Amino acid sequence: MVQKYQSPVRVYKQPFELVMAAYERRFPTCHLIPMFVASDVTNEETSEDGSSHRIERRCTLDVDAPRLLKRIAGVDYVYFIQKNSLDRRERTLHIESHNETFSNRVIIHETCCYSVHPENEEWTCFEQSASLDIKSFFGFESTVEKIAMKQYASSIKKGKEIIEFYLKELEDEGIGYIPRWTPSSSPQAVTRPTSLSTSPPAPPKPATIPSVSVCQPSESKDSTAQDSVVVQADSLAEILAATPEDKLDADYIKRYLGDLTPLQESCLIRLRKWLQETHKGKIPKDEHILRFLRARDFNMDKAREILCQSLTWRKQHQVDYLLETWSSPQVLQDYYTGGWHHHDKDGRPLYILRLGHMDTKGLVRALGEESLLRHVLSINEEGLRRCEENTKVFGQPISCWTCLVDLEGLNMRHLWRPGVKALLRIIEVVEANYPETLGRLLILRAPRVFPVLWTLVSPFIDENTRKKFLIYAGNDYQGPGGLVDYIDKEVIPDFLGGECMCEVPEGGLVPKSMYRTPEELENEDIRLWTETIYQSASVFKGAPHEVLIEIIDASSVITWDFDICKGDVVFHIYHSKRAPQLPRKDPLGAHGIASPGVNNVQLIDKSWTLGQDYSMVESPLTCKEGESVQGSHITRWPGFYILQWRFHNMPACAATNLPRVDDVLATLQVSSHKCKVMFYTEVLGSEDFRGSMTSLESSHSGFSQLSAATISSNQSQSSSMISR
Repeated sequence: MVQKYQSPVRVYKQPFELVMAAYERRFPTCHLIPMFVASDVTNEETSEDGSSHRIERRCTLDVDAPRLLKRIAGVDYVYFIQKNSLDRRERTLHIESHNETFSNRVIIHETCCYSVHPENEEWTCFEQSASLDIKSFFGFESTVEKIAMKQYASSIKKGKEIIEFYLKELEDEGIGYIPRWTPSSSPQAVTRPTSLSTSPPAPPKPATIPSVSVCQPSESKDSTAQDSVVVQADSLAEILAATPEDKLDADYIKRYLGDLTPLQESCLIRLRKWLQETHKGKIPKDEHILRFLRARDFNMDKAREILCQSLTWRKQHQVDYLLETWSSPQVLQDYYTGGWHHHDKDGRPLYILRLGHMDTKGLVRALGEESLLRHVLSINEEGLRRCEENTKVFGQPISCWTCLVDLEGLNMRHLWRPGVKALLRIIEVVEANYPETLGRLLILRAPRVFPVLWTLVSPFIDENTRKKFLIYAGNDYQGPGGLVDYIDKEVIPDFLGGECMCEVPEGGLVPKSMYRTPEELENEDIRLWTETIYQSASVFKGAPHEVLIEIIDASSVITWDFDICKGDVVFHIYHSKRAPQLPRKDPLGAHGIASPGVNNVQLIDKSWTLGQDYSMVESPLTCKEGESVQGSHITRWPGFYILQWRFHNMPACAATNLPRVDDVLATLQVSSHKCKVMFYTEVLGSEDFRGSMTSLESSHSGFSQLSAATISSNQSQSSSMISR
């Protein structure tokens, strides 16, 4: 299996020339990297005007491997070939390196790049990527892979110390500025091939001629000044400004996501990039992606699988809009004994659930499973929002919450079979879609019946989650090792012996008058499942359906998601400086026959001329029946944008006037020349858009909730047919 690494963007708040001079001092050897024994220049050439400098080195590494493995391999040192291309005019350094030793058994390839920050020419960016592919190694393939990955991660981590050391050394020598290359500079030496020599390597060149190379993956660079400074909550804008578009910055990761190893950073970046390339539009936040990686111990394939399943689930149930659309029924507000209450000592949001006081049977009989599930999902969504807020407030990454469950009053009535069934389903859904959100679970006043409930529930709870459970019987929670170890005394609820008033409902029995019949509960569940933020529209031959979007701020992002439920359509996007007339709804079908429930709106007046009154801003996209399409468009001008779905006329055969068989069949399938579309649109500010800003386009996909309901959804395939 090929192991890959991708670094975040490391931003130095020093000019490119100074960073180059600092790195140059690493050669021919570097005492900060004991395994880097030596480097010999094998070839070097400089352009006549001195603007470009290419150098090739043969680097010697003393790999920290078991002596037995070295004896079996028959080598003491490992050699790498490194090719560096410095462009002083463009202020970039590109580095490529590969292994010379065991190149037929092990393939190691690394690329690095230093460049000027796109927003600040006095800053320097660094990125690197690498791959390791072990074909064979005397039966020790697994061991070699572990050794290689361990040393690679260690070298990357040590890179920060190296850049700091040499920049400090330059500063101590009074070198704080190195002039940029200009065309008037005196010509450098002409091409000078250098043969491989066993003589001691030449000393480094003066700092004023920054020809720099690296020999191994220790170029991990954070800003030398920034890394030692505690980043305050209001510095997010500065961090994001220091990051090239669509890339993660190392300072941002540390401040908002936590301390990650280099390989964990790589997994996050690679999975995020995969999502950007695969799912156009609004992708999950970095914190969300990271939770799924942690849930699968940063196994990329496993994390990607469960994340994609969860993203599909979120879309099917419109979970992203739950906090705005879900309103808890009054019975939940009165009898659901749970609520948010301050935070714990680590700054995590604290949720309190008085499960022993909750009438689970009454809630299930009054509401049904679906309402209870939606309520629990809204609690989890609120928890994610509170984590983001606390991250800003406390100036440290907070990605999970603490839950306190009071079991006083728990008895056999809580083991009512339908109630337990509903609880198990809720646990299953939460475990699958909110991994690594529970930081700690404090279970207080556990009664004798608790082991029975625990036996039923625990098999459905992930092992890593179970390790976060702390269970107290009786009043054990009041002494040392109890609540005071995790929650400040001033926020311990009054009903647990504290002084803080807790607004969590006390619960009680749900009146039987509020119980609903099984038929009513079933109808309510169906209503909740079929409620949708999607709109349906009919598209007729000669009567397209159009949606008007007014844009006030340029550089907004229009996103769309639609499914072709029937027929084939062509999707257009137009822009107009003036507002169209009031929508005209077509009350008739294609042949003048009334169609109840038809939604067909036309905005573009027939007197309008394309190119004068309105203009096309995207190439048209032909969409087939059963396809699901997601995409986005960055607006360039304010005004009015019109999304249009037009009936797709089948082209006649070019060689004859006779219709093709496929055309006839297609016409028969689309009765009355009518198509049906279900769609959803949203306008985002460019700063809130988390998708790929460099390749905004529509794509066909099976990702939508509706494609699964169409007969052709399994035939949906990825494609990119509209691009900016």
